[in-house]
Amino acid sequence: MLRFMPVGDSMTIGSAGEHTWRYRLWRHLRGAYAGPFTFVGPRETLYDQRAGAPTSLAYAEPAFPRGHLAGWGEGWLHMAPLIGEAVRAHRADVLLVFLGLIDLGFYTNAEQTAENVRAFVAGAREAEPRIRMVLLPVIPNVRAASDAPFAEQVDRFNDLLAKTVADLDEPRSPLLTASRPEEWDIGTDTYDGTHPNANGEHRIAGAFAGAMWEAWGIGRPYEE
Repeated sequence: MLRFMPVGDSMTIGSAGEHTWRYRLWRHLRGAYAGPFTFVGPRETLYDQRAGAPTSLAYAEPAFPRGHLAGWGEGWLHMAPLIGEAVRAHRADVLLVFLGLIDLGFYTNAEQTAENVRAFVAGAREAEPRIRMVLLPVIPNVRAASDAPFAEQVDRFNDLLAKTVADLDEPRSPLLTASRPEEWDIGTDTYDGTHPNANGEHRIAGAFAGAMWEAWGIGRPYEE
């Protein structure tokens, strides 16, 4: 069985009442991938915005494998120390990683964030030397539209992410950079300028699905 682990921040954990891109990708793979698979991780909850905590299980469609390693306000800085144990405990084969916006916004600059990417990859490989990873670049949000230095940091990090993937990729444990969703529009793909609405969820799921299909022959191109 192929075991996928979604790893991310608020755009991956999602909020109460949402489907999440995790569900959208699972539903796609259920029809596109011939072999058995599941989603795994140490967490299952959504973020409850009223409570201000990740305590909700109120998915719009709850009947899917909800395991993940994602957290509201968590980035590469937070996940790097956790990924080894998560991979080891849940026997992950493929990591689907969407991180970086929160790091750049609150914690680290582009260069520091890229160093945390390297620590994350090292931790995952220590736990499973044959782990595969798909990394989605940072998608600029509403802040980037009005804050030029922040937008520059996003672009700088995405360049460093591509270089880091090229540096660390190896046949035994391949790394793959997914293409940022085409024609992403914060007005139609998010509900607040950052977090994906249903349309955005499909676009993110499609980015991961397309990368795995093109590079590894897993599944097929994404269809909503």
